[in-house]
Amino acid sequence: MSGTDAYNLHLPVRCTTSVVFSSPHSGRDYPLPFLAATALDALAIRSSEDAFVDELFAPAPLHGAALIAARAPRAYIDLNRASDELDPALIEGISRSPHNPRVSSGLGVIPRVVANGRPIYRGKISITEAESRIARHWIPYHGALRELLESTRTDFGEAVLIDCHSMPREAIDSHTRNGQPRPQVVLGDRFGAAAGRDVMDRVEAAFTRTGLRVSRNAPFAGAYITQAYGRPSRNQHAIQVEIDRSLYMDEARIERSTDFADFARLMQGVIADLCQIGQGSLPLAAE
Repeated sequence: MSGTDAYNLHLPVRCTTSVVFSSPHSGRDYPLPFLAATALDALAIRSSEDAFVDELFAPAPLHGAALIAARAPRAYIDLNRASDELDPALIEGISRSPHNPRVSSGLGVIPRVVANGRPIYRGKISITEAESRIARHWIPYHGALRELLESTRTDFGEAVLIDCHSMPREAIDSHTRNGQPRPQVVLGDRFGAAAGRDVMDRVEAAFTRTGLRVSRNAPFAGAYITQAYGRPSRNQHAIQVEIDRSLYMDEARIERSTDFADFARLMQGVIADLCQIGQGSLPLAAE
């Protein structure tokens, strides 16, 4: 494993697939000054964290794929937002910009709220602080992710980004019609704009083969990362994966459940299947 203060980078001994895994919301390095300044307690501040997602996808290098995982928590900086999605209701010196529903709801690149709209801060933060977080975390993470995808596309002729996330059970329940089975995994490709149909079909099959219920683009179609990196016309595909947290953790306590080990084994099989997507044309070994 290598990395920086912004991310951990887990690389295989030899890259054998065009699939790259990214976990931008599993970071849990909470700066002490941030914790001292927040209005939330130790559990509430973690409520928007994709806890343990990086652990679930940790086997990726064993199957020839790279995994990049954020170190900073989502409540501190959201790496699945554009760097200019700055919230004037939170950051001093930011003028009101054209309407952006994510920013308006407090979910900009520097979030104002966590799950259920609970405010993170007691007041505003300075633009200097916001810019510092972007420079120390957002820019290095996306620089490394971009390099991974570019080098993968050079070696294999394509790159498939699996953007790894988790979703609260209640978020799924509120979008499920009466009598309809509740999805356990939601795949988002921005309705086909971020990934080719064949790639999306194969990603879905990797999950459904295990018995998991999968839906596409509802209620989550993908955010900044799928939008920014999904370029099917250039053989670069990006698919957001949202996994029901109740399958492997106690959401209230943010602890691994007794089912965690079993679910992690199931996910290892999914990862192996996903990595086979990109093994059609392996790079030539160096002479």
